[in-house]
Parts: sequence; structure tokens; C-alpha cells
Amino acid sequence: MLILAMFVALVVMVLLNVPIAVALAISGILGLLVTEGPGSLVTVGLDMYDGATKFSLIAIPMFVLAGAIMNATGVTRRLINFVSALIGFVRGGLAMVNVGVSLFFAEISGSAVADVAAMGSIMIPEMKKRGYPAPFAAAITSSSASLAIIIPPSIPMILYAVSAETSVEQLFVAGVVPGLIGAAGLMGVAYYFSVRYNFPVEQTFNLKNLRKTALEAAPAFSLPVIILGGIFGGFVTATEAAGLAVLASIVVGLYYREVDLKQLRVAMLDGGVQTAVVMLLVAASVLMGGFLTRAQMPQDLAAGILAITDNKYLILLMLNVLFLVIGFFLHSAAAIILVVPIIIPLIQQAGIDPVHFGLVVTLNLAIGQQTPPVASVLITACSIARANIWEVSKVNIYFIAVLLTVLLMSTYIPAIPMFLVDLLYR
Repeated sequence: MLILAMFVALVVMVLLNVPIAVALAISGILGLLVTEGPGSLVTVGLDMYDGATKFSLIAIPMFVLAGAIMNATGVTRRLINFVSALIGFVRGGLAMVNVGVSLFFAEISGSAVADVAAMGSIMIPEMKKRGYPAPFAAAITSSSASLAIIIPPSIPMILYAVSAETSVEQLFVAGVVPGLIGAAGLMGVAYYFSVRYNFPVEQTFNLKNLRKTALEAAPAFSLPVIILGGIFGGFVTATEAAGLAVLASIVVGLYYREVDLKQLRVAMLDGGVQTAVVMLLVAASVLMGGFLTRAQMPQDLAAGILAITDNKYLILLMLNVLFLVIGFFLHSAAAIILVVPIIIPLIQQAGIDPVHFGLVVTLNLAIGQQTPPVASVLITACSIARANIWEVSKVNIYFIAVLLTVLLMSTYIPAIPMFLVDLLYR
């Protein structure tokens, strides 16, 4: 009964627009106060501090900073030029360029919101200028930006690894194949729309122009090679790779000798705010997690579901539905921090690989970024495109279907996400 009352209080506070981290901390403190008395609150501050200072969390602000530097030093523009020269001759090529550049940018920033803000401010106005409808431009930009939390490095994957006490590096590897499949699917849907509605062809294929743009973008191509090569090769941890990403971005930026200081300042401030929100959520989750563990809620939940079925694929189906629903109402960081610690005992008892499950969770939350009412990535894209969110959603449903397909494939064909993990680590 107490847990139900706490959950209702948490929901009420969120509906009253109390920040989720604050609501989470208040609920956890009340639970501890009622069950264990005032003495249990002596170490609250220390517990929250310890929770938010885990070494692997340092990667979050570092990857955000690397993305900001990359966008402020002309790297993004050169990537767009190269991908345009490569596939711009295809009908609707600019839409595919959007996906291709998002795929690359995802390998640096790890944040879908950062991706859509950086790419959208360039790609959406350009697409509208070339005759693409605003809802389509916003939809393809929004959905392709969600590749940023599937393709490594991914901030939600880092948070999941901390919550589930599993390997960040293996999660990153698990995201590679599903991310590439998702990108191919999004391009396929974009091409279908382009043919159906006769969207423009950007340019004829020109080998000389391709060679020129490739040479200009060559230093930028070193970034994912350095970062992902270092992680997958076992030379650096994910946290060390984040610092390496910042250093490599600075070097590439100095090579181009093009720095927009105003844009960099805004991006760094936004990144700082984003990181602070995540860290506060992590700190607050320690209190709630401690109370729920002592109340045996995760164990009771696991026992209740296992009493219904011990088939891990049915369990995964139920958890997919749960996370899809949660994605409607919570940002990815909040969903992971609030729910994953409760679910992990069930995962362990059902014999589900925590790395496989982490990829499933990440895909669910990528879809949640596209589904109102929260839909943080979709709302950002709509704001840039100045398009009605419901008009955009009518188009975006086709792109969401691609992400759902990748989710189902990754859930029920474990070899898709786990093949590279088994090959490199097991």
C-alpha cells in the first residue's frame, strides 16, 4: 500500500510540473521516513553524491561537448557536402543525406536531442527550400536523430550500464548492427515518399565533386575511427573514449580553422544543462532505488511475473509493452533510472542477457522520443520546422514503423544485436 501511495504521489507531482528528479527524491525520502524513521535520512546527501559520481558517468558531458565542438567547427557542413555528393543524385536524395549525416553525427554526440538540434537547424530549412513539405522534413530529421541512442556511443546506454551494472563497451557493440539496419530502413521509407510525391533530385553524380568533398571531410572521418576503434579494439574504455572524442574534435576543428564561438557557447551551455538534469536524476534515483530494494519490490515483481510465465520471449514481450508505454510519458534518462533497477532481478532470473536487454530498452526509448505527449526529439524537430506536431506525426508513423521493426528483430532474433558482442568479447 505504501509503494502504491508513493507511486501516486510521484505521478501527481510530475503532473503538477515538479521536475522528475525532485519528485523522485521526495518520494524516496518519504518512503524511507515512513518505513525506517528519521535515522535513515542521515546519509541521504552522501548516498546521492556517491550515486552521481560514478566514473562511467563522466562520459556523458564529454560526448555532448565533442558533438558541440564538431558542429561549431564546420565538420557538420563538410559531412553534409560529402554525403550530398555521394547520394544526392537519387530522387529525394536530400532526405537520405539527412539520415546519413545523422548516422555519422550519432557516432560522436550520443544524444538524439543534440543530433536533431544540430542537424535540424541545417537540414530542415534546406529541405523546405528545395520543396520538401515541412512535416516530412521534420519527421525524417526527428526519426533519423534517434539513431544517436542506438549507434554507439549512446548516453542512454551509459545510463543503462550504470543502472544494470553491465558492460558499456558491449552495449555499444550491440547497437551497431540494429543502428545500421534502422538507417537503411529509414532511407527506404524516404525513397518511397520521394518517388510517390516526386521530391527533387539534388544533383547529377559527379566523381570530381565527390573526390573534392571526400578530401575536405577526410579529417572528420577520423573521429569515429578513433573513438569506436579505440573502444572496440580494447585500447580505451567508453569513459576514456569520451575524453578522446573531445580531444579529436578539437584537433579536427583546429585543422579546419573555422570556429563559430557563439554557436559553441550556446551548445556547451545546453550540454551543461542536459548533463546536470541527468546527474540530478541519477542522484535522486539512489534514494528511490534504496527504498525499493529494502522493500523487496524488484524481487516481488520478478516472482509475480515468473509465476505467470517463465518463457523469456513472453517476458520480453511484456517488458517491450511496458517500456513503449513508459516512453510516452518519460524521457529516456528518467525511464532508465526509474525502471531498470526494478526490472533487473527479473531479467537475471529469466536468463535474459543484460546486454541484449539493454539494447531492447534503448530501442524502446528511441521510439518513445517520437511519440507524444513527451516526444522530446519530435518536438524539437517540429519547433525548427515550424510544423504542427500532429501533422508531422502522420508522416512520422511510417518512420516509427521502421524503428518498431528493428525493435522486434532485435528482441526475437538475438543474433542481430549480439553477433558482434559474441565475436569480440565472448
